[in-house]
Amino acid sequence: MSRLTFLDWPVLRQLRGADPTGRGTAVTSAATRSTVPRTVTADGVADSVCPYCAVGCGQKVFHQDGKVVQIEGNPDSPVSRGRLCPKGAASQQLANSYLRQTTVRYRRPYATDWEDLDLDVAMDMIADRFIEARRAYWEEEDDQGRPLKRTMGIASLGGATIDNEENYLIKKFFTAAGAIQIENQARI
Repeated sequence: MSRLTFLDWPVLRQLRGADPTGRGTAVTSAATRSTVPRTVTADGVADSVCPYCAVGCGQKVFHQDGKVVQIEGNPDSPVSRGRLCPKGAASQQLANSYLRQTTVRYRRPYATDWEDLDLDVAMDMIADRFIEARRAYWEEEDDQGRPLKRTMGIASLGGATIDNEENYLIKKFFTAAGAIQIENQARI
């Protein structure tokens, strides 16, 4: 770093330069002038929804080389118009935290330790349990012979950030499977 001289003093730069009010180039340092936004180097941007509460604020997720580099409010969102609460504004830290679980964790019945599972194995386990619960608790008809065609063994509780399209598909899927306990956490 070069040594500053008396002539580099901001007041002198202000008086001899094109910034007599001292609100522009005269008072900005070289470090400030070389600063660029974190989003400039991003490979792309994806629209998303904040994962925290049920408001569903829009986010723009900037990514570079497969990693999230910045998350900002989406000004095109009719819900939040580009604004985020402190938790939503800190979502980038959630995405990049070294504490974030990136593998499927499973604790077998009566076990004391967690183990990592392959995603395909975990999905097959969920599907098998879903089918078995549906089969085990299927009710074809009630005591008086009236048709029920339902199961009390499965239910769905949607998250707060599920959009209308996802809710529609979840409702269709669980209804087709015979479930009647279908709820979504979207009541504000």
